[in-house]
Amino acid sequence: MSRLLPTPMNSLRALVPEPVKALLRPAVMTAERWRYRLSRTKVRSAMAMRYYQPALDLVSAWAAQDTELSNFYYDLTDLNRKHLAGLISTLTGEAAREVESIFRELDNDADLTAHLTRVAAELAYPKDVRFLFGRRVGWYAMVRLKKPRVVIETGVDAGVGSCVICAALMRNAAEGHPGRYWGTEIRRDTGMLLRGPYVGVGEIVYGDSISTLEAFKDQIDIFINDSDHSGDYEYREYQTVAEKLSPGAIILGDNSHVTDSLCRFAWETGRCFVFFREAPKDHWYPGAGIGFAFERRPST
Repeated sequence: MSRLLPTPMNSLRALVPEPVKALLRPAVMTAERWRYRLSRTKVRSAMAMRYYQPALDLVSAWAAQDTELSNFYYDLTDLNRKHLAGLISTLTGEAAREVESIFRELDNDADLTAHLTRVAAELAYPKDVRFLFGRRVGWYAMVRLKKPRVVIETGVDAGVGSCVICAALMRNAAEGHPGRYWGTEIRRDTGMLLRGPYVGVGEIVYGDSISTLEAFKDQIDIFINDSDHSGDYEYREYQTVAEKLSPGAIILGDNSHVTDSLCRFAWETGRCFVFFREAPKDHWYPGAGIGFAFERRPST
């Protein structure tokens, strides 16, 4: 029977008395456990970073640009757009391919792009700003498909969403379905992009949004919340418009990725609620979303 040849390490171990070995053994085992944990931690960290590193790389590229610092502009990923088209198809009864064609209609609206670019230059916007619409393609599609007479958006900021909605209303009017947009804003230095042909179908009312909504007399077909992003204020807006919504009206919540205000309002008033979460394309921002609250269709 062959024997293992003695090694210097084995020889040294043989010289260590057994009681000393017993004392050292826990320390050796602890060191081995720590080496194992460190190795495992590195592997797990590397695995997790595969999900986050692309966004961190995009941060570096974005930070070097002269572009917006809030209300970021980006496209949705191709898959995310399909998910949004599928959801809007379910809500409206239109085929998903029709919804996707409406998305492309906005993508290819050269007049809107030229308008935003021209006004941004006049206002000395950051030079690297590119007006991409993200989840606003969903707003556009809902306006095009629902053919509303009245659309209200609370909180307009620069007015990109205002122009998107008005572009949809202009196309609706050309097809024989006129409608009008009202935006509410408490800050008077906002809404600067809403000018030119788009004011033919839309306007901004300055002041507290709840006071503005309380004074509004017409029935509302589409209501978009995008103002004060505190949950309590958001919920008060929904309560204020509750009796002003037309039959079949739909509410779009731009803060539903943060609060349960629209979800709670929908359930309390017997409405349905669904949520779409954005997946921005080539941007570090994780995305917001659209909450949809709508009346349940009667069963046939």
